[in-house]
Amino acid sequence: MTVRYLRPMLVGLLILTAGAAGFGIHVLLRRAPSPTPMPVSRSPALAEELQAAFIGVASQVRPAVVNIGTVHVAKGRRPFAESPFAEDPVFRDFFEQFFGPRQGPRGEFRLPSLGSGVILDTRGYILTNFHVVKGADEILVKLSSKREYRGRVVGMDSKTDLAVVRIQPDSELTVARLGDSDKLRVGEWAIAIGNPFGLDQTVTVGVISATGRSEVGIATYENFIQTDASINPGNSGGPLVNLRGEVVGINTAIVAAAQGIGFAIPINMVKRVVNQLVDKGRVVRGWLGVAVQPVTVELTQALGAPGAAGAVVASVYPGSPAAEAGLEKGDLILEFGGAPVADYHHLQRLVADSEVGKTVRLGLLRKKQRMEVPVRIAEMPGDESRKTR
Repeated sequence: MTVRYLRPMLVGLLILTAGAAGFGIHVLLRRAPSPTPMPVSRSPALAEELQAAFIGVASQVRPAVVNIGTVHVAKGRRPFAESPFAEDPVFRDFFEQFFGPRQGPRGEFRLPSLGSGVILDTRGYILTNFHVVKGADEILVKLSSKREYRGRVVGMDSKTDLAVVRIQPDSELTVARLGDSDKLRVGEWAIAIGNPFGLDQTVTVGVISATGRSEVGIATYENFIQTDASINPGNSGGPLVNLRGEVVGINTAIVAAAQGIGFAIPINMVKRVVNQLVDKGRVVRGWLGVAVQPVTVELTQALGAPGAAGAVVASVYPGSPAAEAGLEKGDLILEFGGAPVADYHHLQRLVADSEVGKTVRLGLLRKKQRMEVPVRIAEMPGDESRKTR
């Protein structure tokens, strides 16, 4: 076949192929459903709602947050270590205005410090940290309205790092609303309000990073909420708040070597402590009378334990409720009053929260045998240095 006849044939084939392809596309387009319109993004509206929630919480809770200034009087030589606020001219003027010169007569040195607190009651009861007011010779409470009052300590509890201060208000106080920390979920919004570095009424926002943190080394009874909401020196004693404006924790500590790691005392623990501090000036706790240790893999195998939960009795104090009930070294406590024991920290809290004089049944594993032992809870001895459970 010559080139003269081949070229027209190729052109014809191309035309037929293009026509068939066009017809196929037409059929497919007719059969295909019409495209669904893309939904309009609601992100700006959601952002506005979230922003309004933060603003609402701040305006609602800030009037219930106070600035707590304390002075410690040290006699003799000027101490080597002082408060981080001591050399700031703003804070120096603040303290000298209300407490007088830092160096007093007969070689006394007045050491200032700052913290935060939250108003619990219209009668002037204010919650803060034990370490904020520990050893304070003078306490000044400054409200969000700029009113100042002298405060006095009603009660303190070093084991949870909590304290209650009272003022005598001459006007109506805004009281904080307390929430339920047992309902907290990791990832929830968290708002910290306080006076970091003396900067009044500072609001920072983050999330609940974790719950049930222990072995932090801050207090005897630890069950902390971890948050990445910024907490700095001066925030101690201020509230950690949810988006409903409820106080879910009391800010107490930070990890100095890290960013975005702060700890707060769960408000449900706070409620139990504060009620006793207001009524009695101290906290009455239950006492079992054993030293306990965690359950390791080796102990699990040796005791025949079903898992790593529970607390192992390391020793029993003579004359204690545990001794009278017949507990022995090596017993694995799995249940306390019907509640499963997660670990030895959990047992410690369960015992401390128990009613003094109440009989509680302990679920034990002894020499690979299950058993139940009734024990009558006694009051914890007052010796702070005694490491008992």
